[in-house]
Amino acid sequence: MDRTIETYKTAVRRNFDFLKRTTQLHDLFAKSIPLADEQGVLVPVCELHVDDEGLIATLASWREENAFAYPTQFPVTRDGTRTWLRKRLLDTEDRLLFLILDRHGKPVGHLGYASAINDQGEMEIDNVVRGVKDGYRGIMGRAMQAVLEWAEQTIGPRQIFLRVFSDNQRAVEFYHRLGFRDGQLTPLRKHVDGETISYKPLEEGDTAPPDKQFLRMDYAPQHVVDGSQMILTAGPSISAREASYALDAARTGWNHQWSKYLTEFERQFAEYVGVKHALATSCGTGAMHLSLLALGIGPGDEVILPDITWVATGAAVCYAGATPVFADVAPDSWCLDPDSFSAKITDRTKAVMPVHLYGHPARMDRIAEIARQHKLRIVEDAAPAIGAEINGRRAGSFGDFGCFSFQGAKLLVTGEGGIILTDDDALFERVHKIWDQGRVPGTFWIDELGWKYKMANIQAAIGLGQLERIDELVELKRRVFSWYEQELHDVPHITLNREAAWARSIYWMTSILLDEEAPLTRDDLRKMLKERGVDTRPVFPAVSQYTFWPVKQEPQPVAKRIGERAMNLPSGVCLKRAHVQYVCKCIRDILAGGK
Repeated sequence: MDRTIETYKTAVRRNFDFLKRTTQLHDLFAKSIPLADEQGVLVPVCELHVDDEGLIATLASWREENAFAYPTQFPVTRDGTRTWLRKRLLDTEDRLLFLILDRHGKPVGHLGYASAINDQGEMEIDNVVRGVKDGYRGIMGRAMQAVLEWAEQTIGPRQIFLRVFSDNQRAVEFYHRLGFRDGQLTPLRKHVDGETISYKPLEEGDTAPPDKQFLRMDYAPQHVVDGSQMILTAGPSISAREASYALDAARTGWNHQWSKYLTEFERQFAEYVGVKHALATSCGTGAMHLSLLALGIGPGDEVILPDITWVATGAAVCYAGATPVFADVAPDSWCLDPDSFSAKITDRTKAVMPVHLYGHPARMDRIAEIARQHKLRIVEDAAPAIGAEINGRRAGSFGDFGCFSFQGAKLLVTGEGGIILTDDDALFERVHKIWDQGRVPGTFWIDELGWKYKMANIQAAIGLGQLERIDELVELKRRVFSWYEQELHDVPHITLNREAAWARSIYWMTSILLDEEAPLTRDDLRKMLKERGVDTRPVFPAVSQYTFWPVKQEPQPVAKRIGERAMNLPSGVCLKRAHVQYVCKCIRDILAGGK
């Protein structure tokens, strides 16, 4: 099974169904797609429209006026249009139609997708109709651009195409201007059956000149990326699902429904990773802090963590009153090296905190085995690694606790936020009480000092929308990495941080390591890329070098080298291939010229 294709097909089914099930006007506009220059919106044709007789009459008239562009032409009626809307659109899982509304909300046309569930990962643009002929200059072009952008950023097809009669030159030229390129011609034969005229592919042995030809046109735009607008390192994909949930939470998520989205977000997150319990928090740092407190980690205890991580991992150890001890990282994963971890264990060691760095998982099978041998607790810092896997098992499911972050640069975002996962019933009760400020469950009596690291319901609404799209978001990240891999595979002096054979990385950040023979330093390369409109981030330094840790420790050698010579490239989930090509061209040019 091609995992990417199966994820794509699931994304089509879920996104199309989500939009078509809409029954409320306010929700319909929450799910709208804005057109450029605020000249209107696209709204999905949905359950709300089934009994809209005015719209059905409008659609019928548009279908009749534009019959010449369809391969099957027949007398159009309102009843037939009503049946078409129900059976051929809303009840057909691989079709979706958007109404084009002008800036006053008046419908002026429609367009959508058909035949979108297939093993090729292709989406076909279909039913492109300009219903109002006068005025609205450029609105069809804006609508096409919006629906193309929506598919690329929400579903991630391998190809978008359309088919048009080759003699419809006005349409062909319009599609050319939008970035479509001519593909295969399919000769057609005209068939007449009563009042129905249909054009079908020629049958075998039919050598007479065709009556018409269908021209396939593939979307292959030539995006111009010149560095005039900064290409950022990160950025989320926010869809109609998140917008709809957030609006509902803002309007109704109080009093009796104060935890509606929190409860469902926690339930689905635990199910996705494969554990029993989840507890949403205000940040990933808080998730780690609470986990350590629930495990009884405190003064006099040592916690081993990798020397490359964000400061929050070590800070959480200090918040608990314990001492962080930094082990080296493995050259293949940049995550905690099991051998170095083992060598750092002392009689004061109480826990280990492996970090799944930049979306690549740590070697949890070996780390967990060592921890068991020494009776150590495990808190996984999986902050940016939702969906990462170790031998088919998801990161965050190996430890006593697994902790994730949903800060705005992560793959799954809630603005700020985090979550704690555990399979242990007693540990869950313990961490829940500390999280709830030490409250005796079901009362307002506090019998110990607790903490408040709580997520808001409206944040959880956005998080739930993101979570329900997580597999396609992971695939979009992996696609960005594949583009870098293709463009940089033969560039000297750099090594991509590829996933290890035992791992499945989500490539939250695509990262490169600059070797010692390179003509310039990592920081010089970053500076020169910035001058060309390419934002980058240095890989975290060996954090043992920070001066505020309670115990001074020399930096670990592999971590120090990676921290000084590696960098994160632009990796936003909505990046286009042209952005990646531009970044890679800049890297090539700089390394070739050294300036």
